[in-house]
Amino acid sequence: MLKGTSIMDWWIIAGILLLIAVLLIRGIPVNVVKSSGQIVMKVTIGILFLFFFNLFGASFGLHIPINFFTAIIVGLLGIPGIACLTALHVFIF
Repeated sequence: MLKGTSIMDWWIIAGILLLIAVLLIRGIPVNVVKSSGQIVMKVTIGILFLFFFNLFGASFGLHIPINFFTAIIVGLLGIPGIACLTALHVFIF
């Protein structure tokens, strides 16, 4: 055994290699790739919405931070998501 490694490390490496082998033999399920692609697209659209909102909202003193949480909210809810985040910003801060 290498210095600094334990049996647990070897089990993790073996599990990852087994997972890679199974994915190479059976292939990646299409529905997993499709749904993860849709989520990434919605989060990206949410980031763009937030960017343009911050660009135009700066003249009114409105700013919503762009992070993963706000991007998911805006990506899933769209314009109502921006409205909810703006209302939270106005009434809380």
